[in-house]
Amino acid sequence: MPSLPSFSGLRGRAARTNGRVAPPIPVPLSAYVVDCGVYIDGKRLPGRWTHTDAVHEVRKRREGFVWIGLYEPDEEQIQGVAETFGLHELAVEDAVQAHQRPKLERYDDTLFMVLKTVHYIEHDSPDTANEIVETGELMVFLGKDFVVTVRHGKHAGVGTLRRQLEADPERLAMGPAAVLHAIADMAVDAYLAVTEAIEDDIDEMEVQVFAPRTAVDSEQIYLMKREVLELRRAVTPLATPLRRLSEGYITLVPEEVRSYFRDVEDHLTTVSEHIASFDELLSTLIDAALAKITLQQNTDMRKITAWAAIISIPTMIAGIYGMNFEDMPELHWRFGYPLALAVIVLVCLLLYRILRRNRWL
Repeated sequence: MPSLPSFSGLRGRAARTNGRVAPPIPVPLSAYVVDCGVYIDGKRLPGRWTHTDAVHEVRKRREGFVWIGLYEPDEEQIQGVAETFGLHELAVEDAVQAHQRPKLERYDDTLFMVLKTVHYIEHDSPDTANEIVETGELMVFLGKDFVVTVRHGKHAGVGTLRRQLEADPERLAMGPAAVLHAIADMAVDAYLAVTEAIEDDIDEMEVQVFAPRTAVDSEQIYLMKREVLELRRAVTPLATPLRRLSEGYITLVPEEVRSYFRDVEDHLTTVSEHIASFDELLSTLIDAALAKITLQQNTDMRKITAWAAIISIPTMIAGIYGMNFEDMPELHWRFGYPLALAVIVLVCLLLYRILRRNRWL
């Protein structure tokens, strides 16, 4: 059985020096190839493989399949893999550039599927979070005897999933379609976990919004609404590809695997329903927060007006007696000043009691 060389292949573009064509520069395997395995009857063959040797081994045996995982390859790095597996150039371009919508495309006898991966960012409180949902992308090329996964984003790894599948040979024996199902199921399970975490955050926001005498940060509600929108962009477009995989329009997916895709589709429907309810609830919270802010401003204005009315009493009396006329009531009376102060205090107390009873203070 062939062992893994120190270099996986040669770059597709040759460098030119001094008018001569220099030999292509070898690219280390670890630069972009995460793992490459050959699976026969659901069991991984021992040893390490290059993609060319792996494909040769599978097609020589006429059974089994190859599963190779790539991490953020560029055009030159993926070119050798694309030529070996016969991947369509348009799909390869999408896999390199990333930033694609979830979709399922068929090129001759190869499927190309794009899934958005999501990751919940832990934080102490939704009021202090700058980001709640981190997204990545996972592209899958599926053929009759190979699976090529291209990962974008640090959290979207399938290493754990590969080990789980390798511990279940009966499942891997179903072929490459079983790997595609496991990847889709992993992505949708992550959606469910993120929606549960977001639901806890929204519940906390709801308590803060409707609790009395609490400050409301509407910016954080808008942040949560934006994160929910980003999650919706990852979830909603995936419904059509899963339906196509479960309804038998794809010959590369055998009948025994289609029922598993139907289960994934059901879970995705649950996620979509949660996201729709989150969006409606956040819109309600925004309206409630704005109403609470308006009510608080009205309350503050009433208090300011009430105190201004109280202060106007001594201001008015002092203004009248400050006009310095000779003939004014009680102007030269010995008890005129104490009487004026007493009138001011009594009127202010009476006005304060009236405003307090009417809940202006």
